[in-house]
Amino acid sequence: MPRYFTDEHEWIDVDGDVATVGITDYAQGQLGDIVFVELPAVGTAIEAGKDAAVVESVKAASDVYAPITGEVTEVNPALEEDPALVNSAPESDGWFFRMTMADSSQLEGLMDDAAYKDFVASL
Repeated sequence: MPRYFTDEHEWIDVDGDVATVGITDYAQGQLGDIVFVELPAVGTAIEAGKDAAVVESVKAASDVYAPITGEVTEVNPALEEDPALVNSAPESDGWFFRMTMADSSQLEGLMDDAAYKDFVASL
């Protein structure tokens, strides 16, 4: 399953026309301890680059942006019970939502793993 990254520190796993979205380990490290996650409603149309979710930490609240355009098909129910999953497993069990992709060509503007590592190293 290919994984892509944004310069806002979201990751996106693609499986057919379904994409799973979360924030990177780097992002959660910058935020600190996550205490609340506001997820989009199933059925919400989201647009690439626009806010799709919110994470609140002991330090600050931050928007999570949609890496691509599509429609939310599922949210991670585990985050409602345990938002700290974003800290302990940001790039696996701490995913935020799944969506159907409206235009898979938008993936071309995202980074692969190597490019994202180089990007983070330059910060």
